[in-house]
Amino acid sequence: MTASIDTIRDDFSFLDEWEDRYRYVIDLGEALPHFPESAQTDANKVQGCVSQVWLVTHQGDGADPVIRFEGCSDAHIVRGLVAIMLALFSGRRASEIIGIDAEATLRELGLNEHLSPQRSNGLRAMVKRIKRDAEAALRQFA
Repeated sequence: MTASIDTIRDDFSFLDEWEDRYRYVIDLGEALPHFPESAQTDANKVQGCVSQVWLVTHQGDGADPVIRFEGCSDAHIVRGLVAIMLALFSGRRASEIIGIDAEATLRELGLNEHLSPQRSNGLRAMVKRIKRDAEAALRQFA
C-alpha cells in the first residue's frame, strides 16, 4: 500500500531538513508496488523525462471514469516523485484529475525549489500525460 497524498503532506510538514525530505521521497519510491519489466515498454514510457519513467493507465467504466495509474522509474529520486504523482492523481475521476494543480502541490511540499530543471521538466511531462489520459477518457462519452 502506498501513501496517500494527505499522508505525504503531513509527513513533509514534520521534516525540516531537505536531506530528510529527499530520503523520504526515495522511501516513497521504494514503497511503490512492483512494476513488471513487461510493462517497461516504449508505449508506456513518458516522453520528456531524462530518467526513464513508465506509466500505465487503468480506466474504469462510465462517462467520468475512475482512473488508476501505475508507474516506475530507473532513478531512485524520480521513482519517489512518481510515487507522489500517483498519490495525487491515481484513483480519482477523470474530471477531477484534470482540475488538480500538481505545481501547487510541489510548491506546498517545497519540492519545486529543490528539483533540477530536468527533473521539473520530467515531472511536467508525467503530469501532462496523466491529464491527457484523463481527457481522452472523458472524450469517449462526449
